[in-house]
Amino acid sequence: MGFVELELPCRKNSPLVASADPDPHWTLDALLSELNSIETQLGARFSAAPSPLKQPEREFCQKKALDRSNNKPFVMCVTDDDVGDSESDDEEKDDQSLVPATRFTCNDLCLSEFEESDDELLNEDFQPCLIEKRHVEEGVLFELESEHQLNVKEQVRNKIAALEVYHNNEIERIASVMARLEKFAEVRREMDGKLDKHYQRKIAEVVDKHLSAVQRDHEQRSQIVERRIRDDAALEEAKRKEKAFHEEKLQQERAKQEAEQAREKSAKLAEEARMAALEAAAKEASEKEAARLREKAISEVDQRGALALSKLSSVEERGEIKHHNLLTNEFHSDKQKGGIKVFAANAALDAEKKRLTLSNEVPDKAHLTKDFGKIERQIAKSISKLLPTVDNVITRAQELINYINAPECPRPISYCLFASKVVSLCRDRNTKDKTFEKTTFACGYVILRITSQIPAAMDFLLAEFHKVCIYTVPKYLHPLDQASQRKDYFTMIGYHEVDGKLESDEAYLTSIAAYMKLYAAMIQTEINGIKNPHGLKEGWKWLAMFLNHLPANTSTAYALEAFLKMAGFALYKRYGCQFLKILNVISRSFLPALKKQGTKVRADPIKNLEHYLDNKVYLQEPEGRRLATSLLSRELAL
Repeated sequence: MGFVELELPCRKNSPLVASADPDPHWTLDALLSELNSIETQLGARFSAAPSPLKQPEREFCQKKALDRSNNKPFVMCVTDDDVGDSESDDEEKDDQSLVPATRFTCNDLCLSEFEESDDELLNEDFQPCLIEKRHVEEGVLFELESEHQLNVKEQVRNKIAALEVYHNNEIERIASVMARLEKFAEVRREMDGKLDKHYQRKIAEVVDKHLSAVQRDHEQRSQIVERRIRDDAALEEAKRKEKAFHEEKLQQERAKQEAEQAREKSAKLAEEARMAALEAAAKEASEKEAARLREKAISEVDQRGALALSKLSSVEERGEIKHHNLLTNEFHSDKQKGGIKVFAANAALDAEKKRLTLSNEVPDKAHLTKDFGKIERQIAKSISKLLPTVDNVITRAQELINYINAPECPRPISYCLFASKVVSLCRDRNTKDKTFEKTTFACGYVILRITSQIPAAMDFLLAEFHKVCIYTVPKYLHPLDQASQRKDYFTMIGYHEVDGKLESDEAYLTSIAAYMKLYAAMIQTEINGIKNPHGLKEGWKWLAMFLNHLPANTSTAYALEAFLKMAGFALYKRYGCQFLKILNVISRSFLPALKKQGTKVRADPIKNLEHYLDNKVYLQEPEGRRLATSLLSRELAL
């Protein structure tokens, strides 16, 4: 961009000229910024800035620029914007046009006053208000900008005028439309009123016709009903007479049938009485035979147990233990079968065989039939409600007796269902809970009350115990080689299968302890006036056979500790010093045999047995052995 040379409108020797820049080479942008600052300073003194002069066309401006070097007068163009505020809108277009001003010269102008007031102008920081000389390009640019503004204003005015005309036309159109709508609505209301009157008239006529038809129909129906009533009365009379005749005939036939049924019933009752007598005789004979066999087996076990105890006592007195499992050569009755060595007494194996044979005669899935499933659910529900209180035990025992003696289920199947549900108590309940031992004592009372009235149920219950826990026999199976330690072997010794896999050793040992606690609770239970068919005498035999025939290992230690914990107090009360001798054998022989095996045996059963012997736990009655009269929660509620 070129530079603009400016000359001050005063003498060259004026102080204003001297104070100016000696080399004023400014750009157009700097000049515009300077002009804006001057306008800002003069804004407070003047109400409006002077309008710029209209620039001529490019050729005219160039020609005029050449003539400026001469001392000719200049032409000032002034717009009428300042005066046009009070004029009407129709005269605004004329106000925007440029008005030529009067030419005047200032060659003879005396500037003496300016010379005299130079100091004042400098002090007041005065600047002239006349339009400075501008370059041709700047003038052309300003002229174009002014023309553009005028065109925009003209377009805006035209647009506003057009919008006002459109607005007025819309108002008139809407007013005419509203008038037509009001007129149409009025006409419509008149038509609707006429139609309503017409419809109401028609409705009234239709209702009148309908009511007349209904009345006629009602009269016709009344006449028909009256005729039907008369016909029905006549028909009923005829039927009554016919019915009386038939009833008389039926009474005669019924009397004949009743006489025949009475004769048949009497004959049937006689036949049933005869069959019942035969069945009772057969049952009595079978029970006598079973009792004889049971007494014979018990006597054999008593003889062998007494002999074993006498030899055991003599060995204890001499302080000699010949075998780690307390066996002598005379009573060592182990067997080998399929790579598995069986440790058990012959009497125990014989009793187990008889009980399992009796239990296996019942079909395995007989209880799954529809007829017997109800009895199974009732027995399971009654056992699940068992609580360690006197009233609850009596109630549960009576319920179970009724279910076992139910006529719709054969006795052997009822016995099997009862035995399986009682033994499953060890699986269904949390055996590590403190209340489990109280529940086992309560279950022992229920078993005693049931088996005292139904002795045959005891053999099925013992058979179920032998199936789930071989230590209730007592019996131990020892594999002779690695080949025999298969899944079948673990199933034989009592491992349960869960989702196709055998349970863990911890779960197996926990179940052994639970089964032995329930078995011992059943043995030690005593009720005045009721004899326990498998009581303390059988428990004493079990303890003697266990110590004489079973080896000392982890599983046998768990079984022995659980048995002593539940039945040790009752055995001590019954046998006294003899029981203490058994405990001495456990202390001097069984425990050392366990400790000798080192890490093969768990430390928990050893600690429990030592605690039982050292603290003489057998002198303390187990918690829950005596049934409570009522629940503590019920007493607190009362």
